[in-house]
Amino acid sequence: MKNVKFAAGSAYTAALAFVIVCIDQLLKGYMPIGSGNGFTYIAFVAWAVYFFSGTAKDGIRAAIGYVIGITFSVGIVLIAGLFACTAFFSVPIAVFIVVFIVLYLEKVPWINYIPAMFVASGCFFGIMNYVPDATFGTAATVEIIYGFIGLLFGWFTVIGKGWLSKVIR
Repeated sequence: MKNVKFAAGSAYTAALAFVIVCIDQLLKGYMPIGSGNGFTYIAFVAWAVYFFSGTAKDGIRAAIGYVIGITFSVGIVLIAGLFACTAFFSVPIAVFIVVFIVLYLEKVPWINYIPAMFVASGCFFGIMNYVPDATFGTAATVEIIYGFIGLLFGWFTVIGKGWLSKVIR
């Protein structure tokens, strides 16, 4: 029966992936940017972030981390502007300052899920650098929507597979 449980869990997870892709196809046309391509990748990355956390409480911490990561990413861009006179070093200096501050959040309960912040930042810069006409607001909007979809589907996966393992003996 172990193989049946595994197959059921795999089929369930594959069905969730199918649904995420369908959601993207329905939703992408309503996004303020990138409507031609969609943002499934952000949902899948966030889904993986949930698996790193593994619990509903940590999923909430991951969602908070996404918001913080996006916020600090905007900070990197703004701080880099302050150091524009250093040319090559403007972004590295800004990253150093922001990462130094972010790492102190490890000491603050509920907002100390640092991996989610780094993942959110990476996705944010991906949007800003590769999606035409992206602004801070449009990039943040798209990432929050798709990131939260991915985190929600991570929760669905854990809950559903747990339920399946109890039902299938």
